[in-house]
Amino acid sequence: MGHGMPKHEWIRSQLLAEVAGLPTDTRLPDERELTERFGVSRATVRQALAALVNEQKIYSIRGHGTFVAGEPISRGLRLRSFSEDMRERGLEPSTRLLLAEEVDAAAEVAARLELAPGTTVVHLERLRLADGFPMCLETIWLPTSLFPRLLTEDLHQSLYSILSNRYQVDIDSADEKIESAIMDRRTRELLSMPNPSSALIVIRRSFDKKGRAVEYGRSAYRADRYSFDVSIKR
Repeated sequence: MGHGMPKHEWIRSQLLAEVAGLPTDTRLPDERELTERFGVSRATVRQALAALVNEQKIYSIRGHGTFVAGEPISRGLRLRSFSEDMRERGLEPSTRLLLAEEVDAAAEVAARLELAPGTTVVHLERLRLADGFPMCLETIWLPTSLFPRLLTEDLHQSLYSILSNRYQVDIDSADEKIESAIMDRRTRELLSMPNPSSALIVIRRSFDKKGRAVEYGRSAYRADRYSFDVSIKR
């Protein structure tokens, strides 16, 4: 062990040197293996791993283990779908459909979509994955009047492609707000994140070429695997 250095810091430094030479997404030994290898308690190993997660050198997926982190996937503010975003980075997008229903719009949703409260809207909840890893939990509302029978479509594919191809509605612009929040338990478990974990919350309102509000959504992205790039001119 390093002279005068706490055990967890020494283990952190050893693992940091190791991951520096490993490819992104390489799986690390599990806690039990590391406990035996370094001759310390599991709590000490967890402390070292937690420090590396906080530094974004590694990331963990519940039930699968701990992996070497690369650069976080960076998303610019050019308007595009999750599927387009992932494919541009050489990653294969996929979707788990968690909820698809028609509901009466709550006051906030109605206001965002410029509808009367209680108007019927399509409510979708989808877990978005990249190369099989969960990246984003997406909750979306759309006016049923614009997209009748949307629930009969294959909602595992790109939603924007469905809106364009099936309904001839193209997303032309959007307002986005990005904020940070601690994930609730359900979101954390769906995104396979440890407790506590933070998310980047993206709140989007999208408009078509006629200026109609056609989508209101709230997406929670893994903060350890995602970043946003913004170019600003004065």
